[in-house]
Amino acid sequence: NTQVVRYHVVKNPEIKEQIAQNCVMDFAFNAKTISRCKALVVVSVVTKVSGYEPDGSYSTSKEDGWEMFDAGVANQTFCLAAYSKGVGSVILGVFDETKIRQYVKLPDNERVANLIALGYPLEASKGAPARKEVSELLEVIE
Repeated sequence: NTQVVRYHVVKNPEIKEQIAQNCVMDFAFNAKTISRCKALVVVSVVTKVSGYEPDGSYSTSKEDGWEMFDAGVANQTFCLAAYSKGVGSVILGVFDETKIRQYVKLPDNERVANLIALGYPLEASKGAPARKEVSELLEVIE
């Protein structure tokens, strides 16, 4: 319960366009998505808290991997909450953090975990892709 995730919402169209053009490593899908979204959320994590002991050593062999674990849980909750309000979301993971920091000022003790594009869907969802059978995902060890 370290609550290390932070959300930085970019609504300014010029900044969103700069991020789309300069910060997504020429990944066309992300550039198009950011250019079209209503708001872009830069999700960051406060470093050196989650997965660390008070003396600064790692709590487990996962080392600082807990920061991304926490971010993943928070992202899912954020996107589900947005969906409950009729807002669509896309989690984006291809970006250049150094370049993102040129447009969004973050504290030195935060690092960018991912981006979330937000907007209102133009049409109803055509449904989720086919899901795997439970037997492919679950192993019960007795």
